[in-house]
Amino acid sequence: MKQVICINWGTKYGPPFINRLYAMVARNITPPFRFTCFTDNFAGIRPEVDCQPLPEIPVEIPKTKRGIWPKARLWGPKLGDLTGNVLFLDLDLIVTGSLDDLFSYGDPDQVILSRNPAKPFERIGQTSCFRFPVGKLAPMQEIFIANPMQVATEYVWEQRFVTRNAPGGIDLFPRDWVQHFRYQCLPTFPLNWVMAPRLKRDTRVVIFPGGVYPEVAIRGGWVGREGFTLADHLRNIPNRPEKEGSLWRYLRHFTKPAAWAAEAWRE
Repeated sequence: MKQVICINWGTKYGPPFINRLYAMVARNITPPFRFTCFTDNFAGIRPEVDCQPLPEIPVEIPKTKRGIWPKARLWGPKLGDLTGNVLFLDLDLIVTGSLDDLFSYGDPDQVILSRNPAKPFERIGQTSCFRFPVGKLAPMQEIFIANPMQVATEYVWEQRFVTRNAPGGIDLFPRDWVQHFRYQCLPTFPLNWVMAPRLKRDTRVVIFPGGVYPEVAIRGGWVGREGFTLADHLRNIPNRPEKEGSLWRYLRHFTKPAAWAAEAWRE
């Protein structure tokens, strides 16, 4: 039984993302499989999804400007009624190929993360898509519970904490299997002005960390101006968002629509 899990809290994502992720998984996995969503609200979620309450954790999840830590709920000795290996998927990723190999790759007792191209000089994994045995991360959760804010401050990102503290160390999935949209699919400037984001043949999952979402890949433009053409993008230079910094950075923040993203990101 292949076990896929996700987590949902609050109102940022909700049923449309959960239902869409289930559909993408179902199209790209060989049965039997089980899809479990740990969530604070079961309403509107399709019946094929096994909904379970958010795992309890005896501390308040720290809120910082950069890191996001609610996945710490998944690290306990128990995870609902699941046992064995689980494959975690973020709600805002796109499944583009078979997930089967992500269950059979490597040591079944090891924590296996996606590669993080944003930190090329630091061997750090990415937890947008990662596999772990239920209960394996319990010692790590104990460290976190002892002082959540200190852990969040020291490590900044949850994936760095997992990378450095997973019992027995980590392994990484093959480079092409999980691709980071901004760093690995988007053509380098200025080619992003004329070439659509690319998808390698062996890619199974495309992840969207850093505030760029699948809607950007599908409609083109950039965050906050999805659907902009290149002409729209250039006309908007005088009104460019302050958060994007320099003109150079703004010019790099453009993408043409990706047909493969629109085809895959659907129920």
